Amino acid sequence: MKRVQFNSRYLPYLFLLPQFAIISIFFYWPSMQAITSSFYIEDPFGFGSTFVGADNYTDALTSPEYQRIARFTIGFSLIVTFLALSIGMLLALKADAVIRGKSAYKTLLIVVYAIAPPVAGLIGMMLFDQHIGPFVKFAAFFGWDMKVGLNYFDTAFAMVAVAVWNQIPYNFIFFLSGLQGIPASIREAAAIDCKSGTRRFWTVILPLLTPTAFFLLVINMTYSLFDTFGVIDVIVKDKAANNPITLVYKVYLDGFRGNDLGSSSAQSVILMLVVLVLTMIQFRFIERRVHYG
Repeated sequence: MKRVQFNSRYLPYLFLLPQFAIISIFFYWPSMQAITSSFYIEDPFGFGSTFVGADNYTDALTSPEYQRIARFTIGFSLIVTFLALSIGMLLALKADAVIRGKSAYKTLLIVVYAIAPPVAGLIGMMLFDQHIGPFVKFAAFFGWDMKVGLNYFDTAFAMVAVAVWNQIPYNFIFFLSGLQGIPASIREAAAIDCKSGTRRFWTVILPLLTPTAFFLLVINMTYSLFDTFGVIDVIVKDKAANNPITLVYKVYLDGFRGNDLGSSSAQSVILMLVVLVLTMIQFRFIERRVHYG
């Protein structure tokens, strides 16, 4: 392979400078500001701040409300990740097996990915509306009086359903690409050695998809923790105060509605550390089971 030679030792860094600038301005600088603010109680009108040390962290971690929201966030993230990955993989397997009309099936499944999370939340609210929502009417046939925005469980169910629906196309795209990358010779050999399609999937197809599945696991966990903000905001906005919310939405409520910038910054730092530890655990233990090449 040919190696690229630069006339100056500083030229590669010059090419990387725009990317470093973007990361510094939009990630490192806000992160440092959040860490600094987390040690202060700041006046909401900007007239001053008082250093309080780790009190903001202590108050957040010992608060029963924060612990309740953290438990819901964990359950919400696990359920959304599991359902989005499993349904996305199932649809990819079925679409890959279609011979006639394959392009139409793929287009119908992928098109949902073009919908932004706030728009997905708005569509979800229409589907779960008390008066015109088809899901509410369907649940009524089974005796389920669904009240999204008023009942804690019903609101959580709607949040999970909309979040999973919005993320399935993303997983579908990658799983379908991974399936199409499996050589036909391997599929034919597996079909000869094993007649059971289920066994072929667990012993041949899934091990070859582990790099894609691991990548999507990290992406889906990040999505469920952060990118569902738009969905949650649309569903719970202007509703009763006992609705379920996630940690990232509590950061927004305390910082932008409650004007408690110190506590909001401390919560954002805690959430950032949780995501960092979670990602390290995923790469440390789960990646061992991933087979590359």
